[in-house]
Amino acid sequence: MHLIEHKKARLNYEILEQFEAGLELFGYEVKSLRAKQGKLEGAHVIIRNGEAYLVGSHIPPYQPSNTRADYDPDRTRKLLLTKKELVRLGEVEGQKGLTIVPLWVYNKGSKLKIELGVGRGKKQFDKRETLKKRDTKREIDRTLKNKY
Repeated sequence: MHLIEHKKARLNYEILEQFEAGLELFGYEVKSLRAKQGKLEGAHVIIRNGEAYLVGSHIPPYQPSNTRADYDPDRTRKLLLTKKELVRLGEVEGQKGLTIVPLWVYNKGSKLKIELGVGRGKKQFDKRETLKKRDTKREIDRTLKNKY
């Protein structure tokens, strides 16, 4: 079950590869994500000194009155990946036209995980084509559902 999702990621990017990563969070950020608060729109992943960081995500505090005064909801968060995955993502980040985008945050047991996608940005005509395909599939499904 997805707690929060980057809804436009599959529209704006052609996802080539996917990775699962852990998130380094504060307790009140975990509670906030489990309450389905937060945004991944506009977020991306950077690799620096062999470590991955999530930049541009917004996770508000669960209870604003009980949160530290210096808390920044848009702070950079460290991602937990294996060394092999970090090397692969480092290679990808260096390639022109590829971006590492978060797709969704979800529960895995008692842990929170984030699904990352290596994406190539789509042009405007590709986006229109994706929307047309989605609409025609929806229309076909609707007619088949009503037929039976």
